[in-house]
Amino acid sequence: MPKAIRIHANGTPDVMRFEDIELAPPGPGQARVRHTAIGINYSDVNVRRGGFYLARPPQFPLGLGNEAAGVVEAVGPGVTEIKAGDSVVYAGMRGEFYEDTGAYAEERNVFADRLIKLPPGFSDQQAAAMMVKGFTASLIINRIYQPRLGDTILIHAAASGVGLLLTQWTKYLGATVIGTVGSREKAKIAD
Repeated sequence: MPKAIRIHANGTPDVMRFEDIELAPPGPGQARVRHTAIGINYSDVNVRRGGFYLARPPQFPLGLGNEAAGVVEAVGPGVTEIKAGDSVVYAGMRGEFYEDTGAYAEERNVFADRLIKLPPGFSDQQAAAMMVKGFTASLIINRIYQPRLGDTILIHAAASGVGLLLTQWTKYLGATVIGTVGSREKAKIAD
């Protein structure tokens, strides 16, 4: 029986429980993923605390975590784009990123259309750690403002996960980056 970190109420870290979970075979359109790495985000802390303004109350017990990498163990009916043995990564399931969480688990059934095959050269740890940050950086660059050659862009928290991706991507697109950081050590990371 796989284990997962779940909460039965919102609160401090002591509400987290490492417990056995029942996991049905993957249903139509789903795949069972054995996690090899999970991403940890501040949004997970907010879910645990109950810090999001939700349209409806959460259903407990609630699994934490939005992003993970792993190996497909089995696929449900109708799944053809992936197969058992594929290395995959995902972030989010459906709707808001704080709904249907559950990546803090040894295994999980995931909608197959949310899975991305992991390309060669990326470790599971790299993939699991960058999905939400990468989606955020992509949203900023592709929907908010696309930096161009000759632009000068200010990036706050340039040594953070999203900040590092934005800095690298903005430089790649030819813009000059001015970054803010909180310490000399972070300045070295962002350089």
